[in-house]
Amino acid sequence: MKLALPSLKHLPFGGAGAVQDPDMFQAIDNILITTPVSVMLKDVNIQYKFLEQYQEWIHGSKHNTLKGLTEFGVACYSNGTTENFDKFYLQNQSRRFRCFRGEYMYHMASWRNYFPNWKYIDNNDIDSNDALVISAPFSDTGNIHPETEAVLKLCDKLGVPVLIDLAFFGACYNINLDLDHECITDLTFSLSKCFPVSHARVGMRLTREDTDDSLLVYHKSNYTNRIGAGLGMALMSMFDADYQYHKWGDTQKRFCNKLGIQTSNTVLFGVDHGKYPEYNRGATSNRINLSPYFVSGKLPTV
Repeated sequence: MKLALPSLKHLPFGGAGAVQDPDMFQAIDNILITTPVSVMLKDVNIQYKFLEQYQEWIHGSKHNTLKGLTEFGVACYSNGTTENFDKFYLQNQSRRFRCFRGEYMYHMASWRNYFPNWKYIDNNDIDSNDALVISAPFSDTGNIHPETEAVLKLCDKLGVPVLIDLAFFGACYNINLDLDHECITDLTFSLSKCFPVSHARVGMRLTREDTDDSLLVYHKSNYTNRIGAGLGMALMSMFDADYQYHKWGDTQKRFCNKLGIQTSNTVLFGVDHGKYPEYNRGATSNRINLSPYFVSGKLPTV
């Protein structure tokens, strides 16, 4: 039986995405004027420069700390985070996939068709034949899931591989995450939540080892998205990893106060505990997407 995965994007506070910041769109236009697409396409070293700059950009955050990040020494360009998920599924196809309730719906949509034995973490004890995906900040709240550290310690003990999805890095603050766990095999990043470039597919995967999987095969062949890499590099040069928090943090707090909800550690969201049940994504709280209203500074009437 297939799991129903209703979309909330049609609701005023549904979905998730980068702020449609006119300053960033102007920057994108200027980038493509001053650096023609043909220049990006001809740059045989652009993916390597992108990967180096992306890691420096992450380390440059003054409001977030990823302890142990440097232990993941194998970097690949990826088309957002989503491509990395598929590679993780392939590498662990003989295992049972697990996630917390409220996780990014792509996983459940994929698993229901090809890995139907998947389970939410609270449904069964984790065992040695599992593989886990955990978003950090967590997809349902924009905060670190409170069980993250305990689950990672258990996965260390059992030898269970874990992918950490850091798609919201660049739109978050006060995130302090310990990545110094042997169980963590993959880290995934994307620029789609901090810059309005989701359709350019700009991301990165970091792993501990060179497993020579299909992502690494075309990385080594230099067969990657050079336009996405060039655009990502230029934007990271102009806007640091804390830009979203500095620009929109006060608006987030004002909106949350007006709605009577909690602020999230991801500036795009507020977290509700009962006033807006229509935004429930399967866990105990409700994610309220505020980002569509930052530019106007006005909330819709609900």
